Amino acid sequence: MKLLTALILLLVFASNLGLTQPSTSPDEAAEKKYQERIKKEYIYGVYIPEDLPDAFERLNKLIDKESKDKFKSVPEDIAVKKLHFSFGRWMIYNWGFYEGSRLSHHIRELGIYHPDDMARFIITTYHRYLNKEELKIKELVETFQAKQEKEKESRKNRGTVIHKEVRKKQN
Repeated sequence: MKLLTALILLLVFASNLGLTQPSTSPDEAAEKKYQERIKKEYIYGVYIPEDLPDAFERLNKLIDKESKDKFKSVPEDIAVKKLHFSFGRWMIYNWGFYEGSRLSHHIRELGIYHPDDMARFIITTYHRYLNKEELKIKELVETFQAKQEKEKESRKNRGTVIHKEVRKKQN
C-alpha cells in the first residue's frame, strides 16, 4: 500500500514539474488555436470580416463619409503609405492578422502571408473599390509575392555562411 501511495505521489509530483510528456507540442497547440480563431465571427468583441467584400462593407460602416472622400481623392500609393502605420496597424491588431482570423485566413488563401502585406492589400483594394476601379486581385497578389521573394533573396545574400559542410553520396 505504501508503495502504491508513493508511486501516485511521484506521478503527481512529476506532472506538476512538467516531467511528463505534454499532450500536444507547441506547434500543435498553436495550430489548434489558429483553427479555432479562423472560424470565429468575433474575437475579443471585435467583428472579423469573412472576406474582402465583407471587409469593405465593415469599413464603410466604420469610416465616416468625409474621411472616405479624403481617402478616395489621394493617389493609391500615397494612401497606402500614409495609412499603413495607423489604419493598417488597426486592422492588423483588431482583425487578428498575426494570430489568425477568418479574414487573415481568407487573405492567406489568396497567397498573401505577412500581416503588413495583408493590411496593405486591404487598403489598396478598398481604395480601388471606393474609386470604382477594377480590384485586380490576382496582379496585386503577384506583386506582394514578388516583393516577399525579393526581400527573402536580399536577406539570403546579406547573410554570412558560418560553416559549410559537403557530404558525399554513398552508393
